[in-house]
Amino acid sequence: MAQFEKVALIDEVSSGGRKSIIVDHTPVLLLRVGDQFYAIEDVCTHDGQPLTDGPLEENLITCPRHGAKFDVTNGKAMCMPATEAVTTYAVEMRGDEVWVGPQD
Repeated sequence: MAQFEKVALIDEVSSGGRKSIIVDHTPVLLLRVGDQFYAIEDVCTHDGQPLTDGPLEENLITCPRHGAKFDVTNGKAMCMPATEAVTTYAVEMRGDEVWVGPQD
């Protein structure tokens, strides 16, 4: 993907909320922490399960299956059983719109 694409309006995602989107044929989670938006690939690097329904506390999302935690700001795996980061995507705010672009 070489360009950014509009994925949501700011008001569509409340603080602590999420929206499932597709970016370049890949399932991605758009997450809002306070006034900041982050986009991560919707897959746990431990076993390939979706992170979609995992609890989001501040900037950490927890895999609902085995409890691996990821920092949504940079994708870093924060605890076992995951050791590899999840892919992150660039996010831009344009007026009242949220745009997601190439991987960070």
